[in-house]
Amino acid sequence: MRAILLPVFGSVLVACSGDRAASSASPAGASVAAPSVTDDFGAPLPTDAQFAERVVSLNPAATEAIFAIGAEARLVGRSRWDKYPAQVERIPALGDGIRPAVEAILAARPTLVILYATAENRAAADALTRAGIRTIALRVDRIAQFHAQLRALGVALGATARAAAVSDSVQRTLNRVRTLTARVTDRPTVVWPVWNTPPMVIGGGSYMDELLEIAGARNVFHELAQPSPSVSMEEVMARNPAYVIVSATQATELGRNDSWRALAAVREQRFITHDPVVTGRPSVVLGMAAVQLARALHPALADSLRDR
Repeated sequence: MRAILLPVFGSVLVACSGDRAASSASPAGASVAAPSVTDDFGAPLPTDAQFAERVVSLNPAATEAIFAIGAEARLVGRSRWDKYPAQVERIPALGDGIRPAVEAILAARPTLVILYATAENRAAADALTRAGIRTIALRVDRIAQFHAQLRALGVALGATARAAAVSDSVQRTLNRVRTLTARVTDRPTVVWPVWNTPPMVIGGGSYMDELLEIAGARNVFHELAQPSPSVSMEEVMARNPAYVIVSATQATELGRNDSWRALAAVREQRFITHDPVVTGRPSVVLGMAAVQLARALHPALADSLRDR
């Protein structure tokens, strides 16, 4: 049974593959890696906005970023999975974001198509390229990739200044949360299940693991490199996390699940509740997600973590 339905596809239910990682973004004051020159399929990224006249985005995180940088007027199509921001409903939906219908995309007469970088979309990227359409394939498994995505979209859509401003704003919030939680001496151990049976949990390859660290927690599966590895209940019980990160509905589901009830944190209802509408989006709400998690994990910091 699935535990939560994440609002956008991303790192959570996709194990790490051989796709190239995006370049790193660093907190303020640290050195920053040079921007990537290729997308996550290895294709050259646009160096200017010459392909930006008519854009189809079948990548929900990218679509939300396009709105955030003020380039939504260029959109002529989206996937049916794009839900944020609410204004996205005005953009024609062209079907699925994975294994998309190439004919429907071509009918929108795009000059640029933004895809989610998964192996299942390589065929679509190749078909669009053969049709003379420029493509960008991106994925966000880590916070650094979110910043890299913003940079790439800013260049491709002629909105570099706005993209930089959004990136800086998100990073400032993340830095503020990290600074506040650095004072905490008790960093609780947690497990974050994203699938109940068989268990799948957040691993060290996910931006959600990064959010936990920023928010002042220790993920008991941090050392696993995949974003969302499959684990056994025996492994979960052996690590004996103090808390379980859950959505409101998931708390009820785990409480009725005999396997999960073998875990003391579940039996004793030691849950940290999150809102998957926020935490499940590797997008411009990353700062908000860190704030929510930190306030839930460390109530004493709630006043200092009020939204700004």
